[in-house]
Amino acid sequence: MTSPPDVGRLDRPVDPASDHVLGPLSAPITLVEYGSYDCPHCRAANERISEVRDRFGDRVRYVFRHLPIKDSRIAWRAAVLAERAPDEESFWHAHLTLMTRSPSLTEDDLRAVGEELSIAVAEADDVAGHDVPAEERVRADVASARASGVMFTPTFFINGRRYDGPWDESSFIDAMEGTLGHRVRAAALGFAAWGPSAGLLLLGAVLVAIALTNVGFAEAYEAFWEMALGASLGGAAFSLSLRHWVNDGLLTIFFLVVGLEIKREFTVGRLAQRSSAAFPVAAALGGMAVPALLYVLLIPDGPWIHGWGIPMATDTAFAIALIVMMGSRVPIELRIFLTAAAIVDDIGAIVVVAVAYSEELQLGFVAGAMATVVVLALLNRWRVYRVAPYALVGLLLWALVLGSGLHATLAGVLLALFIPTRPPADLRALTTQASALIAAEARRGGEVLHHGPSVPALRALDAIHDRLESPADRLLRHAGARSSYIVLPLFALANAGVVLETEVLSSHWALMLAIGAGLVIGKPIGLLGASFLAVRMGLATKPEEYSWRQLAGAGALAGIGFTMSVFIAGQALPTTQDFEAAKVAILGASVVAATLGALILWLPGRAGETSGLPYGETGEADRSPAS
Repeated sequence: MTSPPDVGRLDRPVDPASDHVLGPLSAPITLVEYGSYDCPHCRAANERISEVRDRFGDRVRYVFRHLPIKDSRIAWRAAVLAERAPDEESFWHAHLTLMTRSPSLTEDDLRAVGEELSIAVAEADDVAGHDVPAEERVRADVASARASGVMFTPTFFINGRRYDGPWDESSFIDAMEGTLGHRVRAAALGFAAWGPSAGLLLLGAVLVAIALTNVGFAEAYEAFWEMALGASLGGAAFSLSLRHWVNDGLLTIFFLVVGLEIKREFTVGRLAQRSSAAFPVAAALGGMAVPALLYVLLIPDGPWIHGWGIPMATDTAFAIALIVMMGSRVPIELRIFLTAAAIVDDIGAIVVVAVAYSEELQLGFVAGAMATVVVLALLNRWRVYRVAPYALVGLLLWALVLGSGLHATLAGVLLALFIPTRPPADLRALTTQASALIAAEARRGGEVLHHGPSVPALRALDAIHDRLESPADRLLRHAGARSSYIVLPLFALANAGVVLETEVLSSHWALMLAIGAGLVIGKPIGLLGASFLAVRMGLATKPEEYSWRQLAGAGALAGIGFTMSVFIAGQALPTTQDFEAAKVAILGASVVAATLGALILWLPGRAGETSGLPYGETGEADRSPAS
């Protein structure tokens, strides 16, 4: 099995035997374009290619690969016609004619190229089917475009990496020259686009925190995170430790993202339909209930009994990172299932924190928080689509929830519920309007005393941009990355540090056993058992794309409970030593769960696995091939 292609990179290297290349083969810069002769943007970009070659000379080689516009018969015919050129020089003459002879590609252009190539006009009228090798070469370019993740024309690749920046001269040249700013941005975007990146960054933060507390920096580590940070005005002062700012402040952004994801999934996502929601919902409920029950059964009576919520949670970043790293051995549908189940799991964790692990309520602050929620509801009802009013009211809500005795992160979930979504935009109408505005401004570009787009045009384009994306989607797009790459690693740095002392571990073996058993044993049993019961009772249907064995592997991965488990442990356990022992148990159990899940998913399949029945049960589906 091979891993899925990296859609941010060129799928096949440049080869003069199969590619059309302008410039020295030894040039340090390679620019590859996937384009279509019937694409107005490709025709406009053709001038940019000329500027690049003029500026860089022999330092750049340019490669053109075909991606004819879908459903455009003339685009396909033009590509095949160009491929019928007898040599490279003739191809580039035909290429330039097809790109520049007319404002848009016409039948006359095809006839003109046919005459240049000494192909009869009748053949030029219907080039398809006359030259199978030429057609195969175009098809190979189209396949290469799909494997490289190309979605539109033109798409450029610079030295094998897709260029998604603007096409103005300065930006394009920065990318070609590989300036430091461009390299840093490209590396960051490339890392963020890699599926396992968030999980690996979180793992790195965990390892750094553990290392710092076990190589002589334990006191400095604690002192740093316990530093107070706040503000005072007159006789009033507000201060929290750095750790509390992370756990009560920054982690609210994580819960805001979770809330937005929950809202999206239950409105327009995978949980919007009962039939699609039932299976992961049932699995998630079982995956929460059984670990909590197993914990209660194993833990002795006393203050630790309050920690039953610790093994309920799943760390989505780690679990999904492992699934992505296994590539095509794991069906994409299983990743979707685990993500949906983890979202339901997050709902359960939020409810547990809000109900079971809050302090004594301060009714005045509670009343203020409720009034703030009413304001959010009114903003939503009045269809206020700007994010700023919600952000300001959300900050007030956070302060009131913090003072109320409820955990401050609950404010993130409440805010997410009222961030508005809107019906999908009429993309065709908005695109037409934007194109008309841009074309009108372009026509005015050469006017005297006119230096750029007018303010009314810019405002109109801003309004179109705002309409294309709802406030909820926009906030999720921006806050989601910050949650994964800033908030969670900081949370790990602030909370994962634990001194591995034998005395602490030996005196807390019962607590550690209960947490470990809940995550490693309770999670897969609960998830798989509830899924099977839901199917047996006719409440849900298991997708055929993955097997029960693979579902068991996903259940084992669900036992990776780092982020939320550590968070709940910090709320539930009474002493620092209890919390330290719980962190060791969570980390150890997560490693075991990850290893077990990866092994189950890595094992080769067997006949009958994709059926809706476990092994050994009769049914026609049992004879289906292995997944």
